[in-house]
Amino acid sequence: MIKGLKKKRRIQMILLAFVALALSTGLIGYAMRDGINFFRAPVQVMSDPPGPNETFRLGGLVEEGSLVRGQGETVTFRVTDGAATVPVSFTGILPDLFAEKEGVVGTGRMVAGVFVASEILAKHDETYMPKEVIEALKAQGTYVAPNG
Repeated sequence: MIKGLKKKRRIQMILLAFVALALSTGLIGYAMRDGINFFRAPVQVMSDPPGPNETFRLGGLVEEGSLVRGQGETVTFRVTDGAATVPVSFTGILPDLFAEKEGVVGTGRMVAGVFVASEILAKHDETYMPKEVIEALKAQGTYVAPNG
């Protein structure tokens, strides 16, 4: 009798632990649903456009000659990976190291064919470029390693 009771309790504890793990995993996923932003290169954005309410990260190089400063803090430019180009609009203060022909990653949404960025990240030193941007540029055959 006692041996059967111990086995039954052990099975109940294992089942309870499994249910608790599944529940906590579900709650974590639910809490992070808005915080997960997928990275896309310009060629991916143009070939498979995201949904109108989808927030994602766009990365590539700021196209030379595309930077236009508008009224107030609004800036427009184009991000390219060598195969495709995406127009970007950003209202805010750009990072100090933001420049044409340099790597950039923006978080935002596509609105009427323009990537409206809520956040812009630029390289933090002369040689740094986000891993995702390097991989996207290598995939297009346009990556040039910095001298260093």
